[in-house]
Amino acid sequence: MENNRNYFVAILLSVLVLVAWQFLYVSPKIERERVAAEAQQAQQAAQTPAAGTGDATLPGAVSGSAPGGEVAAPGSAAAAGLSREQVLAQTQRIAIDTPALSGSINLAGARIDDILLKEYHETVDDTSPRITLLSPAALNSGYFAEVGFIADAASGPAPGPDTVWSAAEGQTLTPSTPVTLTYDNGAGLVFTRIISVDENYLFSFEDTIANSGESAASIAGYGRVTRFFKPKTAGIYVLHEGLIGVIGEEGLQEIDYADVEDTPVISPAKATAGWMGITDKYWAAALVPPQGAGFETRFAHFTDGRARYQADFKTDAQSVAPGGSVTSKTLVFAGAKEVPVIAGYKDQYNILNFDLMIDWGWFYFLTKPMFWLIDYLYKMFGNFGISILLTTVIVKLIFFPLANKSYVSMANMKKVQPKLEELKAKHGDDKMALQQGMMELYKKEKINPVAGCWPVLLQIPVFFSLYKVLYITIEMRHAPFFGWIQDLSAPDPTSLFNLFGLLPYDVPSFLMIGVWPLIMGITMFIQMRMNPTPPDPTQAMIFTWMPVVFTFMLATFPAGLVIYWAWNNTLSVIQQGVIMKRQGAKIELWDNLMALFRPKNKTT
Repeated sequence: MENNRNYFVAILLSVLVLVAWQFLYVSPKIERERVAAEAQQAQQAAQTPAAGTGDATLPGAVSGSAPGGEVAAPGSAAAAGLSREQVLAQTQRIAIDTPALSGSINLAGARIDDILLKEYHETVDDTSPRITLLSPAALNSGYFAEVGFIADAASGPAPGPDTVWSAAEGQTLTPSTPVTLTYDNGAGLVFTRIISVDENYLFSFEDTIANSGESAASIAGYGRVTRFFKPKTAGIYVLHEGLIGVIGEEGLQEIDYADVEDTPVISPAKATAGWMGITDKYWAAALVPPQGAGFETRFAHFTDGRARYQADFKTDAQSVAPGGSVTSKTLVFAGAKEVPVIAGYKDQYNILNFDLMIDWGWFYFLTKPMFWLIDYLYKMFGNFGISILLTTVIVKLIFFPLANKSYVSMANMKKVQPKLEELKAKHGDDKMALQQGMMELYKKEKINPVAGCWPVLLQIPVFFSLYKVLYITIEMRHAPFFGWIQDLSAPDPTSLFNLFGLLPYDVPSFLMIGVWPLIMGITMFIQMRMNPTPPDPTQAMIFTWMPVVFTFMLATFPAGLVIYWAWNNTLSVIQQGVIMKRQGAKIELWDNLMALFRPKNKTT
């Protein structure tokens, strides 16, 4: 029995160490590198136009009937070293001004390629630059959404990426003032587009095609989200960044940049419902084709001209009878992945699984309730840190009966410790007899020797759920706690090794052991010392050094998670102490602390 318990503990500790190494060290390190690279990339791209092509694009048709891309010749405006502002000034535009967005629509292609997020900044400093989401194709940071049409040869030209739409002077797109664009193809077809936007991040393209010709016209629609650069991503399975969509019965499509580079065109089956786009950790651009009508989807990586990533769709062709007209509606999302906003769009417009734009993961049944609870408490108390602490208390109460049973079993283990020592003295090196004696003792006292591991195991799913919430939801981004913690999604910025900022020098990242990681380590140390020191030397060494290892690992983790862990440890210590006292079991904390400083007896 003792050996089995040792194996169980060894396996559990091994799994914990491996998982902790991935989540507590590797993931945060990659995330810091990603954020730094994105900041540097955004700063360079905002000032540097693309050198090779102004708009080497392939619209969103899946068939060969799609219009070709345009390539800017060397020495053109696209390669002239112009700033973002200068590139924007080269094209006719309609301004966008909403509570959440600012930017403009390029009349060439009616393309949304200039979007800034008013409520989000690059750093916690409100004076830092706002997040730039979409940019003109002429820049290295080119990233845009476009909706157009494809016509057969007999119908004449259809508005595509090169088409300059007509618009009345002085229009500004706001939530209360839609804008109207028109295009006459000179062959009897007039395209009228009404673009509207809500208070948040959703654009609506309502297109009407009127046929004044003498023959029917065959028109298909397309839409595309195109990105001319590959952002630095975390590269871990906890979070998906790249091409994404939900396509009919095939469901969720999560395609990494590397995957679409290996397979340049990925085409799910034809569908009548769904959406597609490109997602980052906190931001996304996505298209919702006309629902109910058939459309083909493509996730692609093109290397002709300028390399680019693209999520697009092409609808089935519609016949527009002479003297008749048809109307279609396409939605374009461009903004922050705010949970209530995304969920609201899903319900309001009946968009198939639109909430999966946020990567809740396989354990969504834990992650989503965890978020809603934290968010509800935040709305009550106005601080996400406080809501995390209260969430921890609520989770403790939910699991109290099972945890209580485990702690009672641990207390009973302490009570029979003298009898275990007697068995060891009695049987000596006879391990078989010792195990049989221990099993009989456990059975007689109704003790489960591994029940004490349940409190640790129970923390794992809750830990990962909270980790997921802190890591993926934008609501946690730049959310302050108190004092020096101004961003719960970032590591504690202080360090023991410069006396928490008192000494005027920076320390390496691996030595950034802040106040909260230290508090967590101390509470973990106390919690482990509440129990008797394992008799096995290897186990004793692991339990002694585990708090130190976790302190260094968690130092690179989001401060919100470290605060949760420290608070959870504190509650566990109080709970265990109360239960042990009620059961009449000795609390080993003080003896274990004294044993650390007591000289060890040497045997000869």
